[in-house]
Amino acid sequence: MRRSNLLKAVCIAGIIGHGGLAEADVVLSESNAPGILIDSRLEELLSKERLALGKLNTARLERLATLPETRRFVRGQPATLTYTRGWLDTLPDATGDANWRCLSQALYFEARGERVRGQFAVAEVILNRVDSVHFPSSLCGVINQGTGRKYQCQFSYTCDGHDEVVREKAAFARVSKIARLMIDGAERALTRGATHYHTKAVNPNWARTFPRTTTIGVHHFYRMPTRVSRKTSPIPWLQ
Repeated sequence: MRRSNLLKAVCIAGIIGHGGLAEADVVLSESNAPGILIDSRLEELLSKERLALGKLNTARLERLATLPETRRFVRGQPATLTYTRGWLDTLPDATGDANWRCLSQALYFEARGERVRGQFAVAEVILNRVDSVHFPSSLCGVINQGTGRKYQCQFSYTCDGHDEVVREKAAFARVSKIARLMIDGAERALTRGATHYHTKAVNPNWARTFPRTTTIGVHHFYRMPTRVSRKTSPIPWLQ
């Protein structure tokens, strides 16, 4: 049934009484039918849109019609890294187990003020320690080594006496993606196997005997020597 005929039928039904057809108080004509007015306006808008699109070149139309690329990572498959916040923001929110959370927290409390490259570098150090026979074999074990002994912990935020409270949610979401990528096997290409780092503001004793591998942001990075004498080792747990 055409729209105009349907509207007429509705109006006729509305004025039929119990005893038959009554006189209608209002007569609805096709000229003021709401559906016709909407159709007319819609056709006018579509005509303007067609005219505007006709003025665009083909390349511009293709760009408008192309959805932005969303990069995704798959667990267990190393990703090609781009060390920018913009690239990290294209990745989905990260999730994981206790070790993923330990690494995310370490990156947040140790390096959230660093640029993305520096945050990846700190993640490399922690993972390099997991692979080393001189350190615990899990991420949480490495990060919490020495926790509870003042000035003996390996990562200062775990024994500084302050509660670890994540207040910058966006920063934590970003470093949690870095943690996910690195756990899933992303390339460690920044620190040349570094197992230690410190800020430029301090000069620990061990930095005199460990070869420096690189400097990124406010951190110097070092690799533990292949052979370390137990008698002269500056590392408490090797003495």
